[in-house]
Amino acid sequence: MCTSTTASSSESCIQGNEINRILELQRKREDEVKKLEETKKKIQEQNRVDVTGFNTKFGTSKGDVIQDELGKVTVGLVTLEQLKKHKEELAKKEQILEHLQRKEEIENEKLKREADRKNRKSKLTKSTLSFGDEAEELEEEDVEPVAKKKVVKNPTVDTSFLPDKDRELREIEERRKLTQEWHEEQERKKAEVIEVTYSYWDGSGHRRALKCTKGMTVGQFLEMARKNLQDEFRELRGTSCDNLIYVKEDLIIPHDMTFHVLIETKARGKSGPLFHFDVHEDVRTVNDARIEKDESHAGKVVERHWYERNKHIFPASRWEPFDPEKKWEKYTIHGD
Repeated sequence: MCTSTTASSSESCIQGNEINRILELQRKREDEVKKLEETKKKIQEQNRVDVTGFNTKFGTSKGDVIQDELGKVTVGLVTLEQLKKHKEELAKKEQILEHLQRKEEIENEKLKREADRKNRKSKLTKSTLSFGDEAEELEEEDVEPVAKKKVVKNPTVDTSFLPDKDRELREIEERRKLTQEWHEEQERKKAEVIEVTYSYWDGSGHRRALKCTKGMTVGQFLEMARKNLQDEFRELRGTSCDNLIYVKEDLIIPHDMTFHVLIETKARGKSGPLFHFDVHEDVRTVNDARIEKDESHAGKVVERHWYERNKHIFPASRWEPFDPEKKWEKYTIHGD
């Protein structure tokens, strides 16, 4: 009996503990629900949008839609993290709705402007047509048709100054042909053979003659003369044409000058023409002092060392370098 009494009291103690634990859990749950409800109210207060008067005209506002959505997803017990997550998702939806609304407003504005433009264009076309009809009627009534004048070019007007591609091409081709012909003519003249009378001068004259082409330079001519004279004048055997000078009409002709240039330019010297290389006397002017004589003197081949030693003595004192820019109006034999 004692044993059964002890067992029943022990069982009732256990049941009392279970009831107390359940009541404690229920109380804690109610406290959590209250806290969540308070948190929910605070969030709703923070996110509430005052749209008084707006809903009356246009219906439910976007903020109310979002608050309703938030109320739907937070029915029952939810944690704070879940509430924040729902709030973020609703904020994203809100942004998307705003974007779509702005896009729709822009499209509506664009369609409105397009419609206005078409209306204005239609009105303008109608007014233009009405004025055009009136103008055509007036023209038919009052104005007689005028015959168009045919434009005719005046054949007497000089048009050579106007650009003409065909004429320019013809002129270019003509200039090319003339240039080619001139070069061919110059080459033909340079190939002509002339006889040059010269005198090797060492204080006295030793006259010789050589045949060469007009295109030959003075330096090449001096080399030919040196070879022609070296057997007779031993001092020329150990020298070169660079140590020789060619003096024509008291002018020292440069080594790179050609006979062709002297002839073509009709160059003049101090005592006679530079373009005659044979020795002659113009008998037609011997007794006529009014006409310049055309006498040509033999060019002198002189060793440079001899010239440096005797350039203060006549005739070397008259010699000077050839200058193509300098003009000699009168020929002289003595003095400067």
